Amino acid sequence: MHSNTASPTATRPYTLRRATDGDLDGVLALLAETAGWLNRRGVRQWPADGFPAGRVTPLIGEGVLYLLDREDGPEGDGGPVATLALDGHADPEFWTRGDDPGSALYVHKLAVARDHAGTGLGEALLDWAGLRVLALGKRWLRLDCSKDNPRLQDYYRGQRFAHLRTVDLPHRASGALFQRPGGLRARASGLALPFSDRRGSFVPEHV
Repeated sequence: MHSNTASPTATRPYTLRRATDGDLDGVLALLAETAGWLNRRGVRQWPADGFPAGRVTPLIGEGVLYLLDREDGPEGDGGPVATLALDGHADPEFWTRGDDPGSALYVHKLAVARDHAGTGLGEALLDWAGLRVLALGKRWLRLDCSKDNPRLQDYYRGQRFAHLRTVDLPHRASGALFQRPGGLRARASGLALPFSDRRGSFVPEHV
């Protein structure tokens, strides 16, 4: 998710769907892979071994965790290749009343499998999230990321996110706050996302 380049891999069929209880192990493995990759590069935003199940199962239960699946190819190499959570829960340690927390949706747990890095899937998921902002009558797409990783922060700036401020709490590795207006990063209404949206119904209604 740290590149704007595309590759032939990105042209293969992908499907976005809500994660289910049966996806827990796959989600944890995907997050652990990304966490390990980040920590090997000195980025301590996520636990080195990934997240415990207790941090992920509530997201699945709330219907706000999504998976991007790749269709099986001749090698039988289908399955989840990316994940993100999108909800209206503003971290109270970062977002204040003055930020109007209810005016935004918040991205969490964005991860792309390492063998799909650089294919544009992270960017496409952020665009999808931006479209959900508009569909739900919100104004902003927001996230927080590592306060000590200029490269990651520059990546989000490249996706039209503006840095609002950095909240420096000693017990939090994250704290660099970013937002961008709802919609697509390129302001191009005809931009096609490289996946089918098959989230299905969920009651109560979530994003």
